[in-house]
Amino acid sequence: MAGIRIPSLSGPLAMSDVLLAATSVNDALASEVVARAKRAYAEEHAARVEKAVGFIAASAKAADRLNLVQRALEVAVLLLEIDVDEATVVAALLALSIAEKDRDYELWTGAFGDEVIGLVRGLARAGKIETLSGRANDAAATESLRKMLLAMADDVRVILIKLAERAVYLRAITKADEAVRRAAAITTRELFAPLANRLGVFQIKWELEDLSFRFLEPALYKQIAGYLDGKRGEREAYITSVLGELKADMTKLGINAQVAGRPKHIWSIHRKMQAKNIPFEKLYDVRAVRVLVDSVPDCYAVLGYIHDRWQPIAGEFDDYIAQPKANNYQSLHTAVIGPDGKTLEVQIRTHAMHLASEHGVAAHWRYKEGGGAKTVADKKFESKIAWLRQVLEWNRELVSDSGFSEAVKEGLFNDTVYVFTPQGRVIDLPAGSTPVDFAYHVHTDLGHRCRGAKIDGHIVPLSTKLQNAQMVDILAAKVGGPSRDWLNPQLGFLLSHRAQSKVRAWFRQEYFEVDKAHGRQALEKELARAGATAMALEKVSMALGHKDLDECCAAIGRNEITPHQIEVVLRGLQAPVAAIDPNTAPVFTSPATSLASKTSGGVLVLGVNNIQTLVAKCCKPLPSDPIVGFVTKNRGVMVHRIDCINITSLTADQRDRLMPAQWGNTGDQPFAADIEVAASDRQGLLRDISDALTKERINVVGVNTLSRGNLASMRFTVELRRGEDLARVMRAVGEISGVESVTRR
Repeated sequence: MAGIRIPSLSGPLAMSDVLLAATSVNDALASEVVARAKRAYAEEHAARVEKAVGFIAASAKAADRLNLVQRALEVAVLLLEIDVDEATVVAALLALSIAEKDRDYELWTGAFGDEVIGLVRGLARAGKIETLSGRANDAAATESLRKMLLAMADDVRVILIKLAERAVYLRAITKADEAVRRAAAITTRELFAPLANRLGVFQIKWELEDLSFRFLEPALYKQIAGYLDGKRGEREAYITSVLGELKADMTKLGINAQVAGRPKHIWSIHRKMQAKNIPFEKLYDVRAVRVLVDSVPDCYAVLGYIHDRWQPIAGEFDDYIAQPKANNYQSLHTAVIGPDGKTLEVQIRTHAMHLASEHGVAAHWRYKEGGGAKTVADKKFESKIAWLRQVLEWNRELVSDSGFSEAVKEGLFNDTVYVFTPQGRVIDLPAGSTPVDFAYHVHTDLGHRCRGAKIDGHIVPLSTKLQNAQMVDILAAKVGGPSRDWLNPQLGFLLSHRAQSKVRAWFRQEYFEVDKAHGRQALEKELARAGATAMALEKVSMALGHKDLDECCAAIGRNEITPHQIEVVLRGLQAPVAAIDPNTAPVFTSPATSLASKTSGGVLVLGVNNIQTLVAKCCKPLPSDPIVGFVTKNRGVMVHRIDCINITSLTADQRDRLMPAQWGNTGDQPFAADIEVAASDRQGLLRDISDALTKERINVVGVNTLSRGNLASMRFTVELRRGEDLARVMRAVGEISGVESVTRR
């Protein structure tokens, strides 16, 4: 590549004015990288790419790494084809051509900047995944590897480099041994192709899928390729004729359109033949064209023209503009009976949609930022990461079994760590987890017996924070239990609530009899102090929220129930409850005057905020409704409206189970309420009521309707957060034409 000089690198290893010799690297390939960079980027950014090309070429000649440089240049060309930023290209050149042990990050930082070095380091972390992929012994483990790769590569551009590197690698092994090709194809199909699909990098995705298919099923690949080659001349002539007609007609319509033939990929043909169980001859999209226009209205105008000109094929139209695919793909797809009665697929999209469909996330950055002259700014890059996370958490996409089995959850990049068991099983844990968390995740008994741990073969403290891709081996005793120190948050042995609950459960079970005895003694002491020794212990236990007396006593013994709570409950049980008149709202006085910050159901029973309560479904009380508690036999205290028919009809002996109750702070907790609407039946009535509820921002969770002649009776179950919301909702529904009455059930 005569004429290109290596710019100086600052630092002790500086080189200057060293010409790249054609004997060092592929002269044409290096020239192509630099030329493409100059077309794509502003002068200063293109200069960084040129500097990187010169640097790796000279370094390779000195260290005999010409094959690595060749591969790095090929990857750079592919990345430039999908329009990534220059930092991504520079990072790929450096990381893929110079071994990790030979890198001088301090020198590179000064020459290429922190952003590039961050990408290079990210590639080093992500590179470990390929060496681990052989451990994935099932679909779930493979999916965990995908998630691990995304978690380790905290910059999505790292994934783009890995995808491009994988495509170039597959190109290079087309003549390698079959075992090598098959191993590479399996990893590609299970790990990399689904990632390319989810990111929308279709230009690379299609190549990964086709080459994997070629290596894994060569006979089928050749058969389909033969179908395509056998009729290629006829098909190309047909497409050329159709393109000529479309171009002329677009000009007449006044639509600025770019029309081209659309290549069909062998793997996608195979998948469609399998999915629809049809032969090659029945495929509608082997002959296909694509129309690119300037705006969405133009897309639909072209669609209308296509359907007017040629007969559409029923069931073969998809509007991915109105309803984009899970990876944000947008386009109009239609199949028609074209000229000469031959089937023809037409894809219609805007230039922006096409750029996004071809290059995915990479194009998304550059299109939004206004072209190649700009780098990826920090704030904008963060917004693209947020966009990526949204894509990854969307629901299932139409991919084969190699796709993700479920949407990736929010927080994948920051909130989860992926590690291996000695058997190669992938375990996902909350970030910050320790070997003790790991042990409890594998098996409760292993957690109880955990006494030490090895990470990647080295013994470590049990409080060590786990990192991605580590192999964790637990050293366990034959018998034994957990340490109380593990529950001390200051010592950092346990992070997950799941593991903490298992430790607490062990201690509860281990000392249950002792705690139960101490608790019963304390309960009887409080009964004696209150002069209520004749009161049934089961009744007190139920009022304290425990249907089982032994469990209640054990909770008292563990200090989960305090003497003050017992005292308050006993006062309430001893106090007489006034006769209930449904026409008046009695006021209950409580020994405790302060309200809880937020209780179970937002209800205080006897002024205590942690007694088990349930809101009755029969009357569905709302905050501000006068309420009363009823002690059930096995479900704690049921809270009813004071005028509930089930309360007013209680017998004398049942009234002994009533307890004073009042509303605490319910916060934003929703409460259900039933309203009945009587109206003159008419078309659109239900829609109008639904619209009114929507305008009031009310969530409807149930609807029952009944029409008798000209009368309609409807019951709506709605969710409300404040008692006063009910009157507002009923008033809004009552104003609808034809509504005669709105009542609460």
